[in-house]
Amino acid sequence: MEKLNGEQLVLRADADTQIGAGHLMRCLALAQAWEDAGGEVTFITVCQGEGMLQRLRDEEFNIKILANSYPDKTDWNTTRGILAGHPGAWMVLDGYNFDDDYQRRVKEAGHRLLVIDDTAPLKHYYADIILNQNLHAEQLRYVCEPYTRLLLGTRYVLLRREFLAWKEWHRDIPEVARRVLVTLGGGDPENNTLKVTHALQEVDIPGLEATAVIGASNPHASFLEQAAKQSRIPIRLMRDVKNMPELMAWADVAVSGGGTTAWELLFLETPALFLMAAENQRYVAECIEDQGLGKKLGQAENVSTALLTRTITSLLKDSNLRATISRKARQIVDGQGAQRVISSMQKPSTGELKLRPATFDDCRLLWEWANDPVVRACSFDTASISWDEHVNWFRQRLDSPRSLLYIIINDRGVPIGQVRFDLDSAGNAEVGISIAAAERTQGYGGTALRLACQRVARESGIGKVLAHIKEDNSASIGAFSEAGFIDCGVCVFKQRRAIEMVWQQK
Repeated sequence: MEKLNGEQLVLRADADTQIGAGHLMRCLALAQAWEDAGGEVTFITVCQGEGMLQRLRDEEFNIKILANSYPDKTDWNTTRGILAGHPGAWMVLDGYNFDDDYQRRVKEAGHRLLVIDDTAPLKHYYADIILNQNLHAEQLRYVCEPYTRLLLGTRYVLLRREFLAWKEWHRDIPEVARRVLVTLGGGDPENNTLKVTHALQEVDIPGLEATAVIGASNPHASFLEQAAKQSRIPIRLMRDVKNMPELMAWADVAVSGGGTTAWELLFLETPALFLMAAENQRYVAECIEDQGLGKKLGQAENVSTALLTRTITSLLKDSNLRATISRKARQIVDGQGAQRVISSMQKPSTGELKLRPATFDDCRLLWEWANDPVVRACSFDTASISWDEHVNWFRQRLDSPRSLLYIIINDRGVPIGQVRFDLDSAGNAEVGISIAAAERTQGYGGTALRLACQRVARESGIGKVLAHIKEDNSASIGAFSEAGFIDCGVCVFKQRRAIEMVWQQK
């Protein structure tokens, strides 16, 4: 990651008792990484918690506090004025109320835009980059501009500095767990924390103790304090904590919501049960359970105290399950997410890429690209290609109505790669792509694939595009994910194990 040399980042996110603190906290993680790389940060926020505001002040960020959030007209008017004072700044939006019109206004004001999202709820996105750090991100479909890049999945999880200090730490697994962390969001308006503390009273494990964490804006603090005093087991109630990594490391298991905290728990290898307070958290919890990384309890209002007691007891006693979760967790969230996001923000715009049909004049260029050592290593047939063999293949491709071969052109008119489609009789296509060696670090692959798939679907009526990629080719898997391909798992392709990925016309 290159130094930012004072480049400006303007972040727009809110926190209150209803939406919680997750949006603001993951923006804080990105802001810390931006500042560490030498950039400057401004926050624009509607924030009801003095503790959260103090965290931003402690970082010495520039802060503009709004009274009301969009669609209140003062929101955009204030944001527009701040952006005008920072020409060329990146803008970050994180919140479900910032619609496509808000995004369009940011772009029309001449700024680069990153949108942090969870569920793809909008009809259209104008962002330069869409970041979705969830396990289910690749299952979503974003309708966006040709220049938009997608950063999807847990490779891009944003973790704050205090978590990254624990990246060399690993968890010990006791035969019977006795320490429980309860963390159900900064607001917890339905007071699900109290429900969990009641369930803990019925857990029959000697030496059991718990820590319940609540946000500064939690409206039920007095009830929870009383419940902790009356508890038959030691319950430590902590408000607006600054040492969450220490508490997650202390805990043997956690009962958590399905928001940003889920990824922090995985990074700390903490086995967790997920109690969802909002519908958008369901996808997170379901995917975590599907991958054997935790257990989904369900929507909070539908989960009884008795069910909580049984499920907590089961996890506390199951050391094999806890060990499996802990072993897998750090593989899913590795702590490099913020650096990957900023590196993507530093890449030049890919919005001017174009495609043109290949001609025989491109024959030698494609031969040179095909014999590049990296391309051969990533291919299922790694042998070098002779000139005569290539010429025969190339002529057949140009002559065949079932083959479409495009040259990728950058904004200077220079060929930088090729993308090829092989059509079948069922209306599907197999795709392959390669980028010239000098251009591989620029992030062109995902954009070129998106443009090419859209063009083929429009001009040839193709509804589905398939790609088969070697399991260890993480760069290609990332580019195809960015283009909107869905990972369909492992298959056998050309007698080799491969990842099958699929793109479908909307």
